[in-house]
Amino acid sequence: MTTATNTAVPTLIGSVQRALRLLEAVGTHRDGAPAKQLAREAGLPLPTAYHLLRTLTHEGYLRRENGVFLFGEAAERLIDGGAVQSRRSAMTESLARWRDVIGVPVYCAIYREGEIELIAVADTPASPAVDEWAAFRETGHAHAIGQCLLRQLDETARQDHLDRHPVEPLTRHSVRDRESLLERLRSTERMEPVIERQEYALGTICAAIPITVGTTVATMAISLPFDQQDRLLPAVEQLRAEVTDLLRSLVLSISI
Repeated sequence: MTTATNTAVPTLIGSVQRALRLLEAVGTHRDGAPAKQLAREAGLPLPTAYHLLRTLTHEGYLRRENGVFLFGEAAERLIDGGAVQSRRSAMTESLARWRDVIGVPVYCAIYREGEIELIAVADTPASPAVDEWAAFRETGHAHAIGQCLLRQLDETARQDHLDRHPVEPLTRHSVRDRESLLERLRSTERMEPVIERQEYALGTICAAIPITVGTTVATMAISLPFDQQDRLLPAVEQLRAEVTDLLRSLVLSISI
């Protein structure tokens, strides 16, 4: 005796499928294409294609110029969002590789629109990242990531940041006040690594290396337990070499 098995069949919306085929057809023409050509390439009757093209244009996914259809602002936002996700995935993969090679947690952060933004972290259960017990974006004065980013800013941007996020000690090792922090930032070379010892979290030391690409201010950082501080400087130099190689390869790929 056989038992009938019910196989779930997904509900598909035909009009959505047809609209997607039109968008795919538009994407193959850098300079756009007319409705008749798009209908033919998407395998759609011309009246159906016209109806969908009008709808997609009304919603901003397409625009019509000189008789041809091109991607509109809504579609371009989707494309840009996908590109950002791809870049972040590539960054996460790089951090994971450096974590495994160097044997420490690795962080990437940028300074964007007046705030410290932690982009990605790669760690392991055996070598965990620092617990963000106080918001990184508000306590930049107390950790290597924030100090490294603040040091790369001009004086006006730095003062503006500290106006919005005042200096407050987090541990007994933290910088005590604004003037002490500013003096420290001014007294070190802009592109040298920043070393921070137990200023953000007791029992932890961190180091951050500055990265400037165009107008983007960024940093890569590592952390270690305080009792392993003898590993910090060699690990920093190894990270700096890895990042330099990556940036060199990116510049080379752009120039080819």
